[in-house]
Amino acid sequence: MTGRRILVIDDDAAMRDSLAFLLDISGFWVATYETATEFLNDFASGPVDCVVSDIRMPGMSGLELVRKLKADRLDCPVVLITGHGDVSLAVEAMKAGAVDFIEKPFEDEVLLRAINGALEARPTKPADDAAKLQAEGRLADLSSRERDVLQGLLAGKINKVIAHDLGISPRTVEVYRANLMAKTNVRSMSELMRIAITAGF
Repeated sequence: MTGRRILVIDDDAAMRDSLAFLLDISGFWVATYETATEFLNDFASGPVDCVVSDIRMPGMSGLELVRKLKADRLDCPVVLITGHGDVSLAVEAMKAGAVDFIEKPFEDEVLLRAINGALEARPTKPADDAAKLQAEGRLADLSSRERDVLQGLLAGKINKVIAHDLGISPRTVEVYRANLMAKTNVRSMSELMRIAITAGF
């Protein structure tokens, strides 16, 4: 992965410096930007392998940046990071086209794994059908009630609302959420959302 260009966008100077240092010692070529607008003005200066962007920033947000890159047909994977993570935001980010959604504070390894995953997927993109089949396979063992809960999560609903809709207790929804994570072997809710969206759930 040495020499791959990773661009970091975050309005927090300390966070920018921290990420730049981590990526630099990991062998990446790094440039940092305070705003998405500043990044877009410089985007044409050379190939970009991956973008790491905060989601909440002054001016254009990370989510709006993902949508703009997609609308402009600029093929560049974006990993979004946020200090205010919630399921509905993760779903929105994944549907917009972000390759991953990471909540602060995170371990260095979590970010590096997300970036390396995005880079590995680029040169030899698996056919959409193959990715869909793989995602469907990971959801195959879910019970009908677990699927109901997953549908609620994908709609961005909180546990209490899902519980009300299904006529069960919020505590039971928590149990189903834990089952979903275990059965699909995911480490985060955003990973579960990505699998569900890829499967066309």
